[in-house]
Order: sequence, then C-alpha cells, then structure tokens
Amino acid sequence: MTITRFAPSPTGYIHIGNLRTALFNWLIARAAGGTFILRIDDTDPERSKEEYVDAIKEDLEWLGLTWDRVERQSQRLDRYAEAADTLREMDRFYEAWETPTELDLKRKKQLNMGKPPVYDRAALALSDEDKAKLREERGNGVWRFKLDHDRIEWADGILGDISIDAASVSDPVLIRQDGQVLYTLASVVDDTEMGVTHVVRGSDHVTNTATQIQMIEALGHTAPSFAHHSLLTGPQGEALSKRLGTLALRDMRAAGIEPMALLSLMARLGSSDPVELRSSHDELIAGFDITKFGSAPTKFDAEDLKPLTARVVQTLEADAVADHLNAAGVPTEAQPAYWSAVRGNVATRAEAADWWPMFQGEVTPIVAEEDRDFVTSAFDMLGEPPYAADTWSSWTSAVKDATRRKGKSLFMPLRLAITGQPRGPEMADVMPLLTKKPSL
Repeated sequence: MTITRFAPSPTGYIHIGNLRTALFNWLIARAAGGTFILRIDDTDPERSKEEYVDAIKEDLEWLGLTWDRVERQSQRLDRYAEAADTLREMDRFYEAWETPTELDLKRKKQLNMGKPPVYDRAALALSDEDKAKLREERGNGVWRFKLDHDRIEWADGILGDISIDAASVSDPVLIRQDGQVLYTLASVVDDTEMGVTHVVRGSDHVTNTATQIQMIEALGHTAPSFAHHSLLTGPQGEALSKRLGTLALRDMRAAGIEPMALLSLMARLGSSDPVELRSSHDELIAGFDITKFGSAPTKFDAEDLKPLTARVVQTLEADAVADHLNAAGVPTEAQPAYWSAVRGNVATRAEAADWWPMFQGEVTPIVAEEDRDFVTSAFDMLGEPPYAADTWSSWTSAVKDATRRKGKSLFMPLRLAITGQPRGPEMADVMPLLTKKPSL
C-alpha cells in the first residue's frame, strides 16, 4: 500500500509552501488508493502550540485534504529513545560538546584551507576522562549520528539520480543538549515504523535525505521513495518571506480565495503542464503527474489566484452564496434571478450581494451634463416596474427612434444613469430586478 505523510510543526500557521508539500503527498496517496497521514511534528515543547494544531487541521479541511489518521511525535518519544539506544550500541551515535562559537571557528578554518566546512569528529577522539570533564563543565553534549563516508545515492522522483559524498556532510545532530529529539531522527523512526512508502518535500531537504537514508539502513529498514520539489519564490524571483505579504492559508481564506482555485494552481505550478482550473478533487488527482515537475525555483504570485477564484465563483449556483445574499436582505425568491444576473461580475463570494443595493434604487446616477436632457427624456418614456426581460430592448429601441441616438451614445448614458457603473450585468437582466423606476 502507498503511504504518504504531511508533517507540519505546530509552531505557526501553514503557508503556501507547506501546502505544496501537503498537496503532492495527498495526491499521490489518493491516486493509489493509499493512506495519507497527518503527522504533527511537535517535539519542541516550547514553540509547539495546540492552537496551531487546530489551525493546521482547519486549513486542510477547508481545502478538502482529508487525512486517514493523525500521529503526534510528542507521543512517540519512547520510540525515538529506543532508536537512539540502538544507534549507540552500533557505535553510530556519539556525544559532542563543542559550543556554537567553537564550531564556527572550525568552519572558518576549514574554509580558509579550502576544505568543506564539515564537523571534524573531534569528539570521537575524546577519552572517558575527557568526556567526564566536559560533562561536568558543560553539562550534556549533543548526540551526532556517525555517517559512513561512502556515496549516498537514490533515484529522486523529481530531481532524477542523486549522488552525495557523505564525507562532504557533517555528522548530523539528532539530540540537542536539552534532550530534545530533532526532526532528522524522529522522522526516520516515524517513516519506517509507519510504513511510509513515498516522501515528497522541498529541495532544501536533499542533504537531510542523504543522511536519513543512511540512518534508515543502519536501523535495518528500506528507505522510501523520495522526491524533492523546487522551492517557491516571489513573482520577481525573490525569496518568499513575510515581507512579501500574507501567504498563510488562513489569510488567503479570509481574502476570499476559493479552495479549488488554490489547489488547481498548486497542483500544476512548476510543472510542464499548464495550470487548468479543476472543479473537483477527483480531477486534480487524475491530472497530477509528479514526474512533470522540474528542479528550477518556481515563481508564485498570489495575484494569479484572483482570476481563478473569480472563475470558480462565477460557476456557483445561488444556494452556494445564499448566506451572503440572506445577510444583505435579498429575498429568497429573487436570489436565483439576481445571482444569474450578477455572478459574471463578482470576484469572491463576499461580493455576492454587492449589486443588490442598485436594484433597490440605492444608486448615485452618473450623468454627463451634455446627456442630462437625453436621459431625462428617456426616463419619461419608461413605465413603472415591474419590468420584463424584453423591457431594455423595447425601451432603448423607442428611445433610439425618438432621439436618433444609437450605439454607445445611446446605451452608455442610460447604463450610467441606472446603475452608476460603466460596466456590470447585462442591462436586459438588470431591468426585471429593479424595484423602483430609475430617476435622477
């Protein structure tokens, strides 16, 4: 069975970059009829907040990215401790006491000598007496995984064949001085024990993947299939950051972005396939092919979500926006006709009722001075409501005959006087909904 996972840390709200990882893993699992795990990586007790756990679930539910089960790393600390003991028994785990300043000096020295800035494994040369003294002076050290200095190779689902010389990578720290288990160890234990078969994540994890493959093999397991998607940049190629605006999913939801607009964009962005608006999750699944994604940084522009959202909204039926229409006082019996008339001019659900005041006569007419007599005469020729579907055509035809105006000079002054807007719903649809005769 195909098993994937999305593993956010509950230290903040998930953003557009997190969504890409979640969506790819969800699509792979659903396409194969497999299992999608929501794994909460909450091993950091100080930064992890329950409110963020709830927010992560809320965002995924809004998008329809349902999970099959939830796992929490904070409930699996005993499993990580057992794996750490196993690595110690294999002499693949060792304690080190260098301070950040000492490590920084070592790196600078290595760079000056033209060597890769990797940890020099000085801790391996410490005697038991040295270790006891350092422990007394500095407390517990960090625990590092001892890499075999061989090449680490795998066939990446996006990047192709990868080969990394383990000698060019520092032995990763898996447990901090305060005893906190870090992502690298916890993720290995979880992926192997939960039977994860496919891991899709950002290309900034490639080095982590190399070290994790060795750890997985050291613990007697087979590594899952890995794929590393490109990182998102801003529309000008700049790194995404909070300075570029609100890219948290909850902020996009608050701005009226539609789930299918967001999912349709992210399921194709960075691939060789064009972005196409999908109407269902099944369509997203059927059209997804991870092999079509590239390694180059992918530009993301939040503005691209607006026209996609408008297209989604404009396909909705009136009952999908009924809450907004009811709140604005649109009578239930008038809602289908009203929505049919205006939906082509609405960009978000929140705008659904914005045109209703116009039909109630709450309009500031726009009339150029040279058109005032023309509009006054035209209004004199218009009867009282209710109006019919053919009222606009019959009325403007009569006005044309009486005034000899035609084309834009005929229609635009009347539209501006009735709606106060140069663009909007078709006037043939507007007239039957007017509750008052237009007036200057």
